Amino acid sequence: MAVIVKYVVERNGEEKMTFTSKAEADAYDKMLDMADDLFSLLSNSELIEEEEKREELSLYLAQHKEDVLVALGAKRKPAPKKPKQPKAVEASEEESSQEDAA
Repeated sequence: MAVIVKYVVERNGEEKMTFTSKAEADAYDKMLDMADDLFSLLSNSELIEEEEKREELSLYLAQHKEDVLVALGAKRKPAPKKPKQPKAVEASEEESSQEDAA
């Protein structure tokens, strides 16, 4: 018989998500905390009257926290990674150019 440890994220008595790792459960719980704070902020603004839309937007913004921080200027946009060419390709190119010269 196996023992399985599960981490359950619960809000207002309702199970939201189950995880097998504590780190993942903590990260999800933190994201839900951010969404709650954003929901309060949006509610105070009265820009979006529908509660469901405020909830969807706050959850979306919390899920895309990194992009929001970049947009607000609180974080720098990560530099694009340059694709690396395999060294074997470079060596074969040198050999072919040497053969062309001969």
